[in-house]
Order: sequence, then structure tokens, then C-alpha cells
Amino acid sequence: MPDFAHLHVHTQYSLLDGATHIENLVSKAVEDEMKAVAITDHGNMFGVFKFVAEANKQNLKPVIGCEFYLSADMHDKKDRKRFHQVLLAKNEAGYRNLSKLCSLGFLEGMYYKPRIDKNLIKKHLEGIIATTCCLQGEVPRAILDLGEEKAESIFKEWLDIFGEDYYIELQRHDLADQNTINEVLIKWSKKYHVKMIATNDVHYLDQNDAEAHDLLLCIQTGKDLSDPNRMRFSNDQFFFKTKAEMTELFSDIPEALDNTMEVVSKVETLDLRRDILLPNYKLPQGFKSEDEYLKHISYEGAKLRYGSISDTVKDRLQYELEMVGKMGFAGYFLIVQDFVKAAEKMGVLVGPGRGSAAGSAVAYCTGITNIDPIKYNLLFERFLNPERVSMPDIDIDFDDEGRQKVIDYVVEQYGKEQVAPIITFGSMKARSAIRDVARVLNVPLHEADKMAKLVPEGPKINLAEAYKQSPELADIRRKGSELQKKTLKFAESLEGSVRHSGIH
Repeated sequence: MPDFAHLHVHTQYSLLDGATHIENLVSKAVEDEMKAVAITDHGNMFGVFKFVAEANKQNLKPVIGCEFYLSADMHDKKDRKRFHQVLLAKNEAGYRNLSKLCSLGFLEGMYYKPRIDKNLIKKHLEGIIATTCCLQGEVPRAILDLGEEKAESIFKEWLDIFGEDYYIELQRHDLADQNTINEVLIKWSKKYHVKMIATNDVHYLDQNDAEAHDLLLCIQTGKDLSDPNRMRFSNDQFFFKTKAEMTELFSDIPEALDNTMEVVSKVETLDLRRDILLPNYKLPQGFKSEDEYLKHISYEGAKLRYGSISDTVKDRLQYELEMVGKMGFAGYFLIVQDFVKAAEKMGVLVGPGRGSAAGSAVAYCTGITNIDPIKYNLLFERFLNPERVSMPDIDIDFDDEGRQKVIDYVVEQYGKEQVAPIITFGSMKARSAIRDVARVLNVPLHEADKMAKLVPEGPKINLAEAYKQSPELADIRRKGSELQKKTLKFAESLEGSVRHSGIH
């Protein structure tokens, strides 16, 4: 059996479009003795870090990629037409370029979706492999919509851009349009000596997950399962097929399977972990280091806070400053106290401090918090601990109206390329999974509400645990109506799926 690697794979980070959990994806690839697998989520690289870590953990080679949204002009906010374009990173330069493309898609090309265009790709193509992509790729769509002659000129344009790193992607999902496209692409492969790769447009793990994925699409689009005009996939062939299944599917073109391993051979395994890199804090004249200046403002602040500096305060500040310096976080404290003071000057209401940062006397003396940790006997080690080296996390509350003023100040002061919000992902918990599935299946609201409320309270309660703790819910699962049992079955399948992204 030829070796083969999946190079077109969507995980649950293709939000409400991919139903594959990264751990399960990697495990299935390892069980099938694949040597590598790619991640190509729609328009984003949210799952890449987790994917690489999991692949390394299970001794599988990770291939980092993205299926970008491509438009003629990413800055045109009137043109809704867009194609799909798979790009894979060969090396560190390729990964950095994929990251740039992805970021610029969100920052400059966002119009319903984060879009890029060909001109941007040309500026950031070092270390990148490209394919003709799926049915929604520019070349395949041109074959169907514009005719073979026009499509061939577009194909040649891509070939000129990427050369030997451009591959013809063949997919076989038992679709008539794909058969038409493949016939033309195979002909061009011979004519232009462009290698073909076999892929499957993976959106869920196993074939029997197709129905659960269909419900996920309904949740994404806000449609009922019974809606005849809703978005849906054509069949149940968009799953993570085994090497044996792919070998059978492409038995007439075995080189398309072999060529996936040629792509893999071009890819270097990357370590995505990075040292913490903080923006430089501009020191006032007369100070030579961040540690020195932080010590200065801490003691000046202590005089204001305490009037006179007792041995207790002095010992506490000395201990904390030594720890902050040893861990390299003086700059972090300076930046935070800077924008807290700026907020107060702008009249923005600032919270007194909460969480573990309230245990820091340095934070108190520099004005970051307003809670005296010495008075209340709060532990600094809950905030910073040399036994557990991690970034300090200072939670600061600003009033709703003034919050944006503070963000604007930080961007202006430190540069927009140095400032970013932290993304959060909302996943389907047990109750929300029941409610989402019930809505799609048109379960009466009172029934859906009853089932959801039978799930016990608790952040870590999943449906498996809920059945143990709630005999009534377990009874519905066994003896309820067909609609109720179906709701719980699919809620189990979709539980834990990433539902949306947000900002921390």
C-alpha cells in the first residue's frame, strides 16, 4: 500500500464547519500508521499551536497550512465573490508568511470573511506550497464557470508564481463537477509537468459523523434541519479516510498518493514555542535598566502609600523586586503601571485590583492596584512563583466607556504591531449543545428547556457525567421519544465543539 498523508483537513477551528477534534484527528492518523497530516482550517490558524503540540506528542509530523479566502482585491468591500486557496508552510519562513497572510486577512481584508488576494500572496510566498484546492478554488471554479481556455490561463498564472511548489489537487467525493474538473486537471498535469496530489476535503473524522456535521452547519447558518434551501454537503464522503480507503479511491492514479509524501518531505518540523518578548519600555533619563526604574518608582510609591517605609515594607519590596528581576518581568510591571496612570489621567475609572496580582506590594506601590497586600496578609507567590515560570497576569477593570480610550493609548504608545487582544473560544457545553441541537431539530421549546435544565450545574459537567448524576435525563436517553433520544445523541457528538471566538 502506498504511503499517504492528508493535506486538506479542517478541524473544529473551522468554526461550526469542521467537526474534527485535534486530539482525535491525530490519534486516527497514528492508528492508521500515517507519517504526517496537515491542518488547513478556513481563513484562520487558530488551531495550529495545539495541532503541532499534539502531533509532536504522538510522534506524527505536522504540516501547517490554511485554506484562505481569496478575492480579486482584498480591500474591495463591495465584492463578495471569493475562492478558496490552500497554502502550506515548508519551513520557518513559510510559517511566518502564512501568519502574515492570515493576520492581514483579518486586519485589512475582512468582509464577511478574512480575505487575501494574489498580490499579497506574491509578497509573502517564500517557503509556501500551493495547490489548486477544492471545488471552490479559483482554477476549479474557472473550469466550471469560465471554460477551459480561461481556466488554463489562470492555472498558468499560479504555476508561474509557485513553480515546483504548485500542485494539482485531485478530490473524489463522488460529485459530477469534481469529475469534470479532475479530467481537465489530469490533462494539464501531463501538459505542464505539474504533479498531482490526492486529497479528501476532511470536515469530520468518521463517515458516521456526517449527520452530526450536518447539524453543525445548521447551527452555523441558523437554519432548521428540515429547511430545503439550507447549506448542506452533498454526501457523507468528507471524512478522514484511511490509507486503504484513499488507495482504493485513487487506484488508477497511485502517483497522486505518492506525491503527498513528496510534499511532506519538503516540510520541516517546526517548534512554535517562543520566548516571551515584551515591548521596550522607554526609560526616563538617568536610569540604565528597567529593574532600576521599577525599584525607584516602587519605593517612591511606597512613601506615598505608607508615609514612612517600615522594615516590613522594605523587606517585602526587596523580596518582590528581586523575584521580578530574576524572572525578567520588570518591563511588564512598567508597561501596566504606565497605562493605568494614563487611564486615571483621562478620567477612566479603574478597578482596585483583583485576582492574584492583589498580592503584590510592587503592584500596590506603583499604582497598579489599590489593595495593600501587607495589611491583608496576601501572598505574592500566588502571583509570581519561580517554581512555576509563566507570564504574570494582572487583571485590571476599566469602565465600559473608557476602556477603548485605554486600548487606543496603548496602541499609540507601543505601536499597533506590538498590541493584540487575546482570543477566546466558546465551546458547546452540555446544556448549550442540547439547546442548539434541539433548535435545529425543531424540538418543542419546553422539551428542550427541560432536558437542558436536567444537566447538573458545574463547569466540568459533560453529558456522560450528567447521565450519572441525573437519573431523569438518563431515563430520557433510554426511553424518551425518538426526537428526544436523537437530540441527546447529537448533543453528545457535538459537545465540546468550538462554537465562536471572542476577545478576552
